[in-house]
Amino acid sequence: MKQFLLFIIFLSLICSSAHSQSESVKSDKLLIKNALIIDGTGAERFPGHILIENGLITRVGSFPVSENYSGKIIDANGRIVSPGFIDAHSHGNPFETPRFDNFLAMGVTTITLGQDGSSPGIDDIESWMNGINDMGAGPNIIHFTGHNSLRQLVDAPRKTGLSGQTISEMKKHLADALAAGSFGLSSGLEYDHGRFSDQAELREIAKPVADAGGIIMSHMRNEDDDAIEESVTELIVQGQESGAAVHAAHLKIVYAKDPGRADAVLQMMNRARETGLSVTGDVYPYTASYTGISILFPDFALPPNSYREAVESRRDELAGYLRERVNSRNGPEATLFGTPPWAGKTLKEVADSLNKPFEDVLIDDIGPHGAGAAYFVMNEEVMKRFLTDPYVMVSSDGSPTMHHPRGYGSFAKIIDDYVITEQLLTLEEAIYKMSGLPAKTLGLSDDPEVETQRGVIKEGFSADLLLFDPENIRDAATFENPHQLAEGFDWVFVNGIAVIENRERNKELPGGVLRRR
Repeated sequence: MKQFLLFIIFLSLICSSAHSQSESVKSDKLLIKNALIIDGTGAERFPGHILIENGLITRVGSFPVSENYSGKIIDANGRIVSPGFIDAHSHGNPFETPRFDNFLAMGVTTITLGQDGSSPGIDDIESWMNGINDMGAGPNIIHFTGHNSLRQLVDAPRKTGLSGQTISEMKKHLADALAAGSFGLSSGLEYDHGRFSDQAELREIAKPVADAGGIIMSHMRNEDDDAIEESVTELIVQGQESGAAVHAAHLKIVYAKDPGRADAVLQMMNRARETGLSVTGDVYPYTASYTGISILFPDFALPPNSYREAVESRRDELAGYLRERVNSRNGPEATLFGTPPWAGKTLKEVADSLNKPFEDVLIDDIGPHGAGAAYFVMNEEVMKRFLTDPYVMVSSDGSPTMHHPRGYGSFAKIIDDYVITEQLLTLEEAIYKMSGLPAKTLGLSDDPEVETQRGVIKEGFSADLLLFDPENIRDAATFENPHQLAEGFDWVFVNGIAVIENRERNKELPGGVLRRR
C-alpha cells in the first residue's frame, strides 16, 4: 500500500502542471454558436447556441449573442453538438494511460472501470479515487466494485456455498466501496472466482447495492445459444430477490444466427421490467468477443484444480474437449490471438507454423492463462436486434491495450455504419443510446445521486460535449490494426475543457473520478 501511495504522489507531481492548466481553462467562458443541437434525450435536433461557464452549461437555445461577449467563441457552422458519450462497459488503467485517447477520439467523455467482476483499488478505493483526481484524467471515470475481487479480498475459497461470515465480510467491503462513491457491483460469472457463486450468494451480495440505489453490471455466466436464457434468468432473479437494478453487460448470443434468439432474450427482460425490476443491457458493434483463452478450457483444468495434474492424468480427455470446443466455435481460424508472441495470428496459423494440432498448441504452448484472443462467434443480425431495443445502450468493452478494434472504434462505428451507411438508427436515437440512456441508467442525470449531472445538454449539466459532422466520422481500427484512433470529432470537451481542438489532441487532463452519492 505504501508503494501504491508513493506512486500516486509521483504521478500527481508529474501531472500537476497539466491539471492546473485545465483548471484555469475551465474557469473561462465559452460560447458555441450556430449549432444543430442533439440533446441526448432522443428528441429531434434543433438550432441554437450553448453557453458554458466554469465547466457547466448555463444556457441552451436561440438566444441573442452579444457583440461584447468576452469569452471564447466557437462557430459550429451548422455542425452537430451532442453530449459526450458514456461507455457503459470499458477497461483500462488510469495510472498507466491517464489520457485514454482511444476513448476521447471516438467521443467518449465518461468511462466505467471495474467491470467483469474485477476492480481496481479494492483494498483502498478511497486512495485509488483520490490518486486519479490528484493527477487528473482525460475522461471522467466511474468505479464499479468487482464481485470476484471481493471474493479474493476476503480470501474466499473457490467453491460454491460460502459461509455466512464470508459473505458478510464481502458485503461490508462492498458497502464501504459504495459509501466511497462506487456506482455498484460488477460480476464476472464466467470467470474465476465468479463461476463458483450460487444464487444465494448472488442475492446476498446484491443487497448492499439495492440499499445504496446502485446497479449490478453482470458478465453473465454463459452467453452460448443453449445457455443464454438460463443466464439471463439468473441475473433477473438476482435483481428480484435483492431489489437491486440489474444490467446485462455486452449482450450477445454465441453461435446464434437467428435474430429471433435476440427477441427471446429481450422479451425475458421486458417481462421482468413489467414486474417493476430495472433491467437494461449494452452491446458493442462487433461480431467477435475478446477474453482470456481460459474460456476454451474445461473446469477440471482450471482453478482450484491443478492444470499440471489435468495434463498428466487426463491429457486425452483434455485434448478431445479442446478439439470439440474450438471446432464448435467456428474452428481454430475463428480464434485470433491478441497477446504476444502470437498477437494478430489465428490459432490455425499458429498451429500450422508449429506443425502440430491446435489442441496440442493450447495444451503445451499456451495453457489456460497464457493468452487473450478475439473469438469470431457472433452474428451481426443478432447484434443489431439487440442494438435497436430501447433499453439497450452502446458500450465498447474495450481498452487502450486490448488487441480488438472495439476499444478504439465502437462509438464511431455506430455512427459510421449504423446511422450513416445502414440507417438502422437515426442520429438522435444513436446519441441517446450513447449518452442520455447510459446517464439515466447509471444515475448520472439524477440530481440526488451525483454532484454534477451529465449525459444531456441541459442548463446546469456538465459541459461534456462533442462538435462534429456525422458524415466525417470514421472508425479506423481493424482486427489487423486495432489501435487506430477514430476520426472526425472536431471538438471534444470534458467538464467544459477541450481535450480535442479542431481535431487536434492536446495534453489536458480535465477528468477524474465521479462519485455516486
